[in-house]
Amino acid sequence: MKNLLTALLLIAASTSYAQDFATSFKSTEVVPGIYMVEGVDGFGGGNMGLLVGENYIVMIDDGLAPLAPTLLAYVTETAGRPINFMINTHVHGDHVGGNAHFAEKGTVVFAHDNIRKRLVADSSSAGGDGGLPVVTFGDGVTFHLNNIEARVFHIPQAHTDGDAAIFFPCVNVIHTGDLMFNGIFPYIDLDSGGTVAGYIAGQQKLISLADDETKIIPGHGPLATKADLQRNLLVLTDSQARVKLLVDQGRTIEEVLEANPLSVYHEDYNWSFITTERMTRTLYRALTTED
Repeated sequence: MKNLLTALLLIAASTSYAQDFATSFKSTEVVPGIYMVEGVDGFGGGNMGLLVGENYIVMIDDGLAPLAPTLLAYVTETAGRPINFMINTHVHGDHVGGNAHFAEKGTVVFAHDNIRKRLVADSSSAGGDGGLPVVTFGDGVTFHLNNIEARVFHIPQAHTDGDAAIFFPCVNVIHTGDLMFNGIFPYIDLDSGGTVAGYIAGQQKLISLADDETKIIPGHGPLATKADLQRNLLVLTDSQARVKLLVDQGRTIEEVLEANPLSVYHEDYNWSFITTERMTRTLYRALTTED
């Protein structure tokens, strides 16, 4: 997990990095009919969901654009039929990169209003204009598929300004999108409408939906539990408090970095994209600019 290419979390990376991409995928059955799909031998994008039933096949996110043909072939074989619906959890290219390729094969793409707005402005992360969502929602939308209810709901100003999480109440499964980076510092994209306060509120919302038996598919990292989500939230809120203490003392960003308030989490939570330094910078920026 900690060896992911940093650029791949931002956009669908150029083909010059193809040797670092996954060349195949695997699926883990979380509960009967719902799978977590991920790359096997390299980075395949964020963790994807696959709902397989007698009536419809639904995916949550579709990885990186260069891998879309391989991914589509894999999930079609796994499901036994074409993919009917795609739900995007946010705008980043490691989650929406396959949109255009899947749509070309007949998949209907759903996303929050803000995802479409951002992709209309620049559709490259979704594989081009063919990857624009054709159905959008505001607060949320509910799917009734294969006798399973899927509640898709917007989490405002969290990882980005267009985040959605998916709750399957009857089977007790949550797909968080990038509202959870399991066991590593989270990426909070302040330049795409994300906020630390919103991210914390979003995780609190997810925790309120979960119990000790809930299976949680995070945006990145291994399959998780409520306890994992609570632990990750505790790390974030404590990290914020550690940085705030120094901000309240009037420390500059250089002084805060020198003090290294997140060193206690460095060994476990630092990784190639969101390093301890970058997490500190994000928290400092949020504390000094967010209302």
